[in-house]
Amino acid sequence: MKNNQRIHNFGAGPAVLPIEVVEEVAASLPNILESGFGLLEISHRSDVFQGIMDNAINSIRKILKVPDEYEVLLLQGGASLQFYMSALNILRKGEKADYLITGGWSKKALKEAKRIGDAEFIWTDEQNNFKMVPNNGEYEVRDDAKYVHYTSNNTLYGTQYHNIPDSKGKPLIVDASSDITGVDLDVSKHDIIYAGAQKNLGPSGVTLVIISPWAMSQMDDDIPSMLNYQVHASKGSMFNTPNTFGIFVLSKVLAWLERNGGMDGSIKRNLEKSNIIYKELDRTDFWRPHASKDSRSRMNVTWNLKNKELEEKFIQESLEAGFGGLKGHRSVGGIRASMYNYIPKESVEALVEFMNKFEFKYSEK
Repeated sequence: MKNNQRIHNFGAGPAVLPIEVVEEVAASLPNILESGFGLLEISHRSDVFQGIMDNAINSIRKILKVPDEYEVLLLQGGASLQFYMSALNILRKGEKADYLITGGWSKKALKEAKRIGDAEFIWTDEQNNFKMVPNNGEYEVRDDAKYVHYTSNNTLYGTQYHNIPDSKGKPLIVDASSDITGVDLDVSKHDIIYAGAQKNLGPSGVTLVIISPWAMSQMDDDIPSMLNYQVHASKGSMFNTPNTFGIFVLSKVLAWLERNGGMDGSIKRNLEKSNIIYKELDRTDFWRPHASKDSRSRMNVTWNLKNKELEEKFIQESLEAGFGGLKGHRSVGGIRASMYNYIPKESVEALVEFMNKFEFKYSEK
């Protein structure tokens, strides 16, 4: 691969963005929206940036069909901060919260919630190396639980919920970082939705948080200002200086998404892409998919090779052939192809062609 070529980027995040957006952002660096200010130099208190913020939030509301009474915030700190912040704003000492554990990120969310109240897991697949998500009826929600938390898509292990888990009428919190705007999401059935932007929304450094009226009503004044959703909502996500660059890029990514079929378009494209690669993985026992078939992710496809000694060779040769980001997470190993909204179908088809050639070359070894 030539050094000046764009790679087929299967990285888990920060993820590939539409090239049109990248070019638009580049053109805005010296002078954004003919304001005379550079993109990296614009004040968050300016009318220009207020318009950018308004456009971003309005696009989120439109694309995700966010009910009018819900708050939409663009914060910082990633999902890792939201593991703690979501519990801090809702849970009190002694109150219970139930967690569905389907991978490393949901484990971390539970760990942070334990700092606040009586948070426990009610289902885990850790003993099975996280190959599936639970079916409704396979866990029991505690009668006095304040809420139920789940992680919609599990980037490390390549599993994903394909239905909203049954919370038995309890408020529902979801970490939707790695599949938001890429699969169907009924906002009205959740009380807090949070998502780092760096998979499907834009660059790293921006965190989307959507909050129901019920959740907003649960907050106490003694929560530190920077961790208090009410404070951020009252200031329009500008209590402190926001990630102006990231929010501008996010607004452009969402505009691209709206021009290209919105949620329906992204859902259709993501299903097509994941079907292409799962068809190849199921074609031969040369490949060993990790996730159970009914729990497979459309965002992150994870697998091993029958001959594990070939895995490093696959990663190295794929990189030389122009495919990046295929090394599995350090805690899992193997291969991982992340196919978020903006990786083109052509990249997936090219990867499968490379896999065919690799199998032919090494199938007897």
